[in-house]
Amino acid sequence: MTIRPGPRNLITDVDGIAVGNAHCASVSSGVTVVLPERRAVAACDVRGGAPGTRETDALDPTCLVEAVDGIVLSGGSVYGLEAVSGAVAWLGARKRGFALGETPHVSPVVPGAVLFDLPNGGDKAWGEMPPYRAWGIEACERADSHFELGNVGAGMGAMAGNMKGGLGSASAYDGEIQIGALIAVNPFGSPVIPGTGHFWAAPYELENEFGGRGWPSPIPAVSAEDPVRGSRFDIAPAAPGTNTTIGLVATNAILTKSEARRIAIMAQDGLARAVRPIHSHVDGDTLFVLASGHVALAEDASARLMQLLRLGAVAADCVARAVARGVYAAADLGEAACYRSRYPARD
Repeated sequence: MTIRPGPRNLITDVDGIAVGNAHCASVSSGVTVVLPERRAVAACDVRGGAPGTRETDALDPTCLVEAVDGIVLSGGSVYGLEAVSGAVAWLGARKRGFALGETPHVSPVVPGAVLFDLPNGGDKAWGEMPPYRAWGIEACERADSHFELGNVGAGMGAMAGNMKGGLGSASAYDGEIQIGALIAVNPFGSPVIPGTGHFWAAPYELENEFGGRGWPSPIPAVSAEDPVRGSRFDIAPAAPGTNTTIGLVATNAILTKSEARRIAIMAQDGLARAVRPIHSHVDGDTLFVLASGHVALAEDASARLMQLLRLGAVAADCVARAVARGVYAAADLGEAACYRSRYPARD
């Protein structure tokens, strides 16, 4: 069966998923919110050594809460965690959340993760009123099936190694199963093979979605190269908590929390296919999975297992593609040169 992108090649090709962005170019930061049309099963996998997260413990399969009402990705490091508060307030005002018993009140369950974009030259002199809570509300208001890539939302102030990062997305249809990835690309490592304009994710590209350069020829002996060449170390010393790639995978499949957790683990390999090095001491790499629950998997245990294996493999490919698309779509911001400025399209 041939894997193909969805009609938008965005995570919103998955039924029941909407995305909203809010950002400010002068601040060089922003927020991305993912809202399912109804409460959805979710999971999380954290691989980076310096994560910044909220409500991720609730996603453990042993915990009470079975579903979430949204997921937030934000710039701003610890300040960006307040974007989750904005999304919670917006959802709660609309009675969207976890209800217990006869109480008229709800508690929206909104996990989130942040990336570190504080030293990117933007105006962060916000005093006691960081903008992230307001941006969380604004992003919810803007949630839709269409959104831009690159310098938007949580990708506004992102860096990818020594070049501008951004917000990326990709989708894949595998029969009835829909899969999409949304990644705010801000890693310490490089998304391109050093000394070339070729993305590490090149083998996973579909329909020239990030320039169609393919692999270099001949392929370099990468293991003989400096493993951090092209990383952010080329422009600033590495320091704890200074990077992070965050994102999520969505699917229309009906999954248990345990199944969603395994898909999150498998999908993290997409980051390893697209960035070198990854999951480092100075990254806080975090990946969520959201199952919108429209398509049932097989009841037969063996057949279901094969579907889950395939879903996880395609999810990892989507993550790799979304990373490259986010970098490819990014524009110059201040002194941060983007991919297309460094590697102009060839005739």
